[in-house]
Amino acid sequence: MHETATGTAAQTAFPPAPGAEQHPALDLANSALVLPGGHTLDLLASPADATQWLAARDLAPADAGLQEVCAGRLRTLRDQVTALLTSRIDSAPPPFAALDAVNDALTGAPAAAVLLWDETHGLHRAPSHPADRIVDHALAVLAADAADLLTGPDAERLAACGSAPCHRLLLRTHGRRQWCSVRCGDRARAARAYARRARPAPARTPDEAA
Repeated sequence: MHETATGTAAQTAFPPAPGAEQHPALDLANSALVLPGGHTLDLLASPADATQWLAARDLAPADAGLQEVCAGRLRTLRDQVTALLTSRIDSAPPPFAALDAVNDALTGAPAAAVLLWDETHGLHRAPSHPADRIVDHALAVLAADAADLLTGPDAERLAACGSAPCHRLLLRTHGRRQWCSVRCGDRARAARAYARRARPAPARTPDEAA
Protein backbone atom coordinates (compact mmCIF):
# COMPACT_ATOMS: atom_id res chain seq x y z
CA MET A 1 0.00 0.00 0.00
CA HIS A 2 1.27 3.48 -0.85
CA GLU A 3 1.55 5.71 2.20
CA THR A 4 2.70 9.29 2.63
CA ALA A 5 4.54 10.58 5.68
CA THR A 6 4.88 14.21 6.72
CA GLY A 7 8.22 15.81 7.34
CA THR A 8 7.87 17.45 10.74
CA ALA A 9 9.50 14.59 12.66
CA ALA A 10 11.89 13.62 9.88
CA GLN A 11 13.76 16.78 8.87
CA THR A 12 17.02 15.27 10.15
CA ALA A 13 16.28 11.60 9.46
CA PHE A 14 18.15 11.65 6.15
CA PRO A 15 21.61 13.20 5.81
CA PRO A 16 22.03 15.61 2.88
CA ALA A 17 22.97 13.97 -0.40
CA PRO A 18 26.46 14.78 -1.73
CA GLY A 19 26.39 18.37 -2.96
CA ALA A 20 23.15 19.34 -1.23
CA GLU A 21 24.89 21.29 1.50
CA GLN A 22 26.55 23.47 -1.13
CA HIS A 23 23.47 23.80 -3.33
CA PRO A 24 20.15 24.51 -1.58
CA ALA A 25 18.37 23.93 -4.88
CA LEU A 26 19.60 20.33 -4.84
CA ASP A 27 18.45 20.05 -1.24
CA LEU A 28 15.05 21.41 -2.30
CA ALA A 29 14.71 18.78 -5.02
CA ASN A 30 15.50 16.11 -2.43
CA SER A 31 12.81 17.26 0.00
CA ALA A 32 10.39 14.74 -1.55
CA LEU A 33 11.64 11.21 -0.99
CA VAL A 34 10.59 7.79 -2.20
CA LEU A 35 11.23 5.08 0.39
CA PRO A 36 11.26 1.30 0.18
CA GLY A 37 7.90 -0.41 0.54
CA GLY A 38 5.90 2.15 -1.44
CA HIS A 39 6.24 4.91 1.16
CA THR A 40 6.95 8.57 0.45
CA LEU A 41 8.22 11.33 2.67
CA ASP A 42 7.55 15.01 1.99
CA LEU A 43 9.62 17.43 4.08
CA LEU A 44 7.41 20.29 2.85
CA ALA A 45 4.08 18.56 3.40
CA SER A 46 2.59 21.20 5.69
CA PRO A 47 3.15 24.92 6.40
CA ALA A 48 4.95 23.95 9.62
CA ASP A 49 7.22 21.57 7.69
CA ALA A 50 7.97 24.23 5.07
CA THR A 51 8.74 26.82 7.75
CA GLN A 52 11.08 24.41 9.52
CA TRP A 53 12.84 23.48 6.27
CA LEU A 54 13.42 27.11 5.30
CA ALA A 55 14.49 28.14 8.80
CA ALA A 56 17.05 25.32 8.96
CA ARG A 57 18.67 26.82 5.84
CA ASP A 58 18.49 30.44 7.02
CA LEU A 59 15.90 31.27 4.38
CA ALA A 60 13.16 32.28 6.81
CA PRO A 61 12.81 33.01 10.51
CA ALA A 62 11.68 30.08 12.64
CA ASP A 63 8.55 32.03 13.63
CA ALA A 64 7.63 32.96 10.05
CA GLY A 65 4.31 31.13 10.39
CA LEU A 66 3.89 30.32 6.71
CA GLN A 67 0.43 29.57 5.40
CA GLU A 68 -0.52 26.76 3.03
CA VAL A 69 -0.41 29.01 -0.03
CA CYS A 70 3.26 29.75 0.69
CA ALA A 71 4.10 26.11 1.38
CA GLY A 72 2.37 25.24 -1.89
CA ARG A 73 4.52 27.75 -3.80
CA LEU A 74 7.63 26.16 -2.34
CA ARG A 75 6.48 22.67 -3.35
CA THR A 76 5.68 23.92 -6.85
CA LEU A 77 9.17 25.40 -7.26
CA ARG A 78 10.60 22.11 -6.00
CA ASP A 79 8.80 20.21 -8.74
CA GLN A 80 10.05 22.58 -11.42
CA VAL A 81 13.65 22.62 -10.14
CA THR A 82 13.58 18.82 -9.99
CA ALA A 83 12.37 18.72 -13.59
CA LEU A 84 15.25 20.96 -14.70
CA LEU A 85 17.90 19.01 -12.81
CA THR A 86 16.54 15.70 -14.10
CA SER A 87 16.51 16.92 -17.69
CA ARG A 88 20.14 17.97 -17.30
CA ILE A 89 21.07 14.52 -15.97
CA ASP A 90 19.22 12.90 -18.88
CA SER A 91 20.78 15.31 -21.43
CA ALA A 92 17.24 16.25 -22.47
CA PRO A 93 15.85 19.70 -23.35
CA PRO A 94 14.58 21.49 -20.24
CA PRO A 95 10.81 21.82 -19.83
CA PHE A 96 9.80 25.36 -20.75
CA ALA A 97 7.29 25.51 -17.88
CA ALA A 98 10.14 24.76 -15.46
CA LEU A 99 12.31 27.48 -17.00
CA ASP A 100 9.45 29.97 -16.65
CA ALA A 101 8.86 28.98 -13.03
CA VAL A 102 12.52 29.46 -12.08
CA ASN A 103 12.71 32.79 -13.91
CA ASP A 104 9.52 33.99 -12.22
CA ALA A 105 11.00 33.11 -8.83
CA LEU A 106 14.28 34.84 -9.73
CA THR A 107 12.51 38.11 -10.49
CA GLY A 108 9.85 37.86 -7.78
CA ALA A 109 11.87 39.45 -4.97
CA PRO A 110 13.51 42.89 -4.78
CA ALA A 111 17.16 42.62 -5.73
CA ALA A 112 18.37 45.94 -4.30
CA ALA A 113 19.61 46.23 -0.73
CA VAL A 114 17.92 49.24 0.89
CA LEU A 115 19.46 51.69 3.36
CA LEU A 116 18.46 50.90 6.95
CA TRP A 117 19.30 52.13 10.44
CA ASP A 118 19.05 50.61 13.89
CA GLU A 119 20.79 51.21 17.21
CA THR A 120 22.88 48.05 16.92
CA HIS A 121 24.19 48.43 13.38
CA GLY A 122 23.71 52.12 12.66
CA LEU A 123 23.36 52.92 8.97
CA HIS A 124 23.69 49.82 6.82
CA ARG A 125 22.32 48.24 3.69
CA ALA A 126 20.34 45.01 3.73
CA PRO A 127 17.61 43.34 1.69
CA SER A 128 14.17 44.45 2.75
CA HIS A 129 11.88 41.49 3.23
CA PRO A 130 8.65 42.32 5.03
CA ALA A 131 6.62 39.40 6.33
CA ASP A 132 4.63 39.03 3.12
CA ARG A 133 7.84 38.81 1.05
CA ILE A 134 9.68 36.15 3.07
CA VAL A 135 8.71 33.40 0.68
CA ASP A 136 9.46 35.58 -2.36
CA HIS A 137 12.98 36.02 -1.06
CA ALA A 138 13.43 32.32 -0.26
CA LEU A 139 12.17 31.26 -3.68
CA ALA A 140 14.48 33.77 -5.38
CA VAL A 141 17.51 32.40 -3.50
CA LEU A 142 16.60 28.82 -4.37
CA ALA A 143 15.93 29.67 -8.01
CA ALA A 144 19.22 31.56 -8.30
CA ASP A 145 21.10 28.59 -6.91
CA ALA A 146 19.33 26.26 -9.35
CA ALA A 147 20.35 28.52 -12.23
CA ASP A 148 23.95 28.63 -11.00
CA LEU A 149 24.06 24.87 -10.55
CA LEU A 150 22.66 24.18 -14.01
CA THR A 151 25.02 26.57 -15.77
CA GLY A 152 28.16 26.02 -13.69
CA PRO A 153 30.84 23.32 -13.60
CA ASP A 154 28.92 21.22 -11.08
CA ALA A 155 26.25 20.49 -13.70
CA GLU A 156 28.50 17.79 -15.17
CA ARG A 157 28.48 15.98 -11.82
CA LEU A 158 24.70 15.85 -11.40
CA ALA A 159 23.35 12.32 -10.98
CA ALA A 160 20.47 10.40 -9.45
CA CYS A 161 20.92 7.93 -6.64
CA GLY A 162 21.63 4.46 -8.00
CA SER A 163 19.67 2.59 -5.32
CA ALA A 164 16.04 2.10 -6.33
CA PRO A 165 13.47 3.20 -5.36
CA CYS A 166 15.40 6.24 -4.06
CA HIS A 167 15.57 9.03 -6.60
CA ARG A 168 17.42 11.70 -4.64
CA LEU A 169 19.77 13.83 -6.71
CA LEU A 170 23.43 14.39 -5.91
CA LEU A 171 26.78 15.53 -7.20
CA ARG A 172 29.06 12.61 -8.08
CA THR A 173 32.30 12.57 -6.16
CA HIS A 174 34.01 9.65 -7.92
CA GLY A 175 33.35 6.69 -10.18
CA ARG A 176 30.33 5.87 -12.29
CA ARG A 177 28.01 4.53 -9.58
CA GLN A 178 26.98 6.79 -6.74
CA TRP A 179 24.51 6.64 -3.89
CA CYS A 180 23.03 9.51 -1.94
CA SER A 181 23.77 7.95 1.46
CA VAL A 182 25.42 5.04 3.22
CA ARG A 183 21.96 3.57 3.73
CA CYS A 184 21.26 3.51 -0.01
CA GLY A 185 24.70 2.10 -0.77
CA ASP A 186 24.21 -0.73 1.72
CA ARG A 187 20.77 -1.47 0.27
CA ALA A 188 22.11 -1.57 -3.29
CA ARG A 189 24.93 -3.92 -2.34
CA ALA A 190 22.55 -6.17 -0.42
CA ALA A 191 20.20 -6.30 -3.42
CA ARG A 192 23.04 -7.29 -5.74
CA ALA A 193 24.21 -10.00 -3.33
CA TYR A 194 20.68 -11.38 -3.05
CA ALA A 195 20.31 -11.39 -6.84
CA ARG A 196 23.53 -13.38 -7.20
CA ARG A 197 22.38 -15.94 -4.62
CA ALA A 198 18.96 -16.27 -6.24
CA ARG A 199 20.36 -16.71 -9.75
CA PRO A 200 19.84 -20.33 -10.91
CA ALA A 201 22.96 -22.35 -11.58
CA PRO A 202 23.68 -22.94 -15.29
CA ALA A 203 22.44 -26.26 -16.63
CA ARG A 204 25.10 -28.96 -16.96
CA THR A 205 25.81 -30.40 -20.39
CA PRO A 206 25.66 -34.19 -20.97
CA ASP A 207 29.46 -34.30 -21.14
CA GLU A 208 29.74 -32.51 -17.79
CA ALA A 209 27.18 -34.83 -16.22
CA ALA A 210 29.07 -37.97 -17.36
